[in-house]
Formats: sequence, structure tokens, C-alpha cells
Amino acid sequence: MSDSIVINQAIESKILRYTVGVGLAVFLAAWIDWPLAFVAPVFTAKFLLDKPNLSKETIYELMIAMVVTMLLGLFLSTGITHYPIPLLVMVGLMMMWGYYLFTDPKWNLFATVLIIAILMLPFMAISNPGMSVLLASGLASSGIVAIVIFALVHIYIPEKESKFSGFAPSPLTKGQRWYASIRAMLISFPVVCFFFIFQISEALLTMMFIALLSLMITSEKSVKLSAFLVISNSIGGAMAIVVFSVLGLVPNILFYTLFISLLALYMGKKIYTEPNKAPIFATAFSTILVLLGSTLMSSGDIAGNMWIRIIQLVVIGIYMIIASYFLETRRWSFLKKQSL
Repeated sequence: MSDSIVINQAIESKILRYTVGVGLAVFLAAWIDWPLAFVAPVFTAKFLLDKPNLSKETIYELMIAMVVTMLLGLFLSTGITHYPIPLLVMVGLMMMWGYYLFTDPKWNLFATVLIIAILMLPFMAISNPGMSVLLASGLASSGIVAIVIFALVHIYIPEKESKFSGFAPSPLTKGQRWYASIRAMLISFPVVCFFFIFQISEALLTMMFIALLSLMITSEKSVKLSAFLVISNSIGGAMAIVVFSVLGLVPNILFYTLFISLLALYMGKKIYTEPNKAPIFATAFSTILVLLGSTLMSSGDIAGNMWIRIIQLVVIGIYMIIASYFLETRRWSFLKKQSL
């Protein structure tokens, strides 16, 4: 009986941290509206799910990610974007390194931020090199806000007798990690090259989604996992349309914050009380945050922008299934599962 009570209290604490953290990030992003502010709630939600305990090691990892992002922005502002082939080679190598790091629990969040940075910053810097510094500062600011919120909610809503015993080792060998990285590159890099060459800025969100989701479909069951991602993102997209419609009735920051906080409460409850379905709800909620945040904080036709992003989401799903099926049906020797 007492164990059940402790477990319930622990779950309630996690749900409360998740709700308060996301709600606070949404409010600050909408209120201050710095460049790429909509990323802060997405980062906050991911940090709270992937790093359940507050530790110096976690803060260290996240701060390194922000510093690297700023340095990358400064580097790209020096003019390397005028040389497309070296730029694409550099982007490809850094993506592969990011995919490799992503398979290590110690560096998965760093890898996530790195992949976002190495796609977004060079892409935008091609047309305006000075933009890379602005976006790098915006991305780093969103990360810092998420880190501060992550720390605050853990301090004021702490875990009961939680002790950080170090990061779990990667379940994969080095050979398997590089194998997964190469497969992820085969899925994502052709899309990255296409968007970089033709500078399709409206599809930046599509490119980033494909790049981040590519590593998730590198196993033998990649088609099934792709279908799972399509379902999760479809749920998120459908819910984003409903939420967007409700927010259109009361266009107010406080109402927006409260509404998303209630949604975070519902999603957090599902994530922490139904672990088997947690990936679906977590992915769907991330989709909602990205779609809503990037749409509401954009200029121009807000309703039109929302539907453009929904269409991009559909394109992502179709591409992931086709790419997964293509890789599964190949008999190339280097695509065979490595056990090194």
C-alpha cells in the first residue's frame, strides 16, 4: 500500500513538473518572442522527458550544446556558405557525428540540438550570412531558457530521494552505432542536399523533421516504425488544428498559456501513466508544440501557414515510409546488420 502511494506521488510530481515547465516555457516564448522562441517549449518538454533527474552532468551536456550552437553560427557567418560542396560535406559529416552521439544516452540531447543547428544555421546563412548569428543566438537562448526552467521545476518540485548514478551506457556497440548513423544518413541526407541546392526555405521544417526522425527508423522494423511516426505525427497534427481553432477564438497570451498547460497536463498524465503508449503521446505533443509555435510566431497569413505545415507533415510521413521500405528491400552488403 505504502509503495503504491510513493509511486503515485512520484508520478504526480513528474506530471506536475512537465505541466509547469511546458506552461512556463510557452508563456515566456509568447511574451518575449525572441528569434526561434517557439523552440523553447519543445526543448523543455524533451529535456523533462529524456532527463528525469537534475544533475551537474545534465546541465553540463546542455550548456555545451548551446555553446557549440553559438560557435557554429559565428563560423557560418565567415563565408563558408559561398562554397556549396564543402558546406554540404561539412553538414553531412556533422550530421553523421550527431547521429552517432544520439545513440549514447549521455549525449542524446546534445546530438538533438546539434542536428537542429547544423541544418537550420547553414541553410539560412546561404542567403544571408549574418542571419546565422541571429538564429544561433535565438536557438541558444531557447536552449538556455529550457535549461533554466528544467532546473527550476526540479528544484521546486523535486524527486523523492532521487540520486543520479550516472548515465546508462549505450545498448549498442560502436559498430552498431555507426551502422545506424549510416542508415539514417541514407534517409535524410538526400533530402538535405535537395533543399540546400534549391533553397526551399518554406520546407525547412520538413527537412528538420525528416533529419531528426531518420535515426528512429534504422532498425529492421523500419517500415512499422515509420507507420508509428506517421500515426503519432498525424495525431499531433489533428490536435494542433483543434487547438489552433480554439486559440483563434481567444487570441490572448494568458489563455494560450493556460490552454497549452492543460494540454500538457493531459499529455503528461498519459505519458507517465501509460508507458507503453508514451512515445505516441510524447511525439504527438512535440508535433503540436512545433506546429503551433512556429505558426503563431510567424508573420503573414497565420491560418495559411498552419495548413502549409500540416501538408509538410503529410509529406514527411509519405517520405519516411517510402525511404524505409526502400532500405528494407535492398540487399546491399553494407546495409546488413553489423554486430561489431
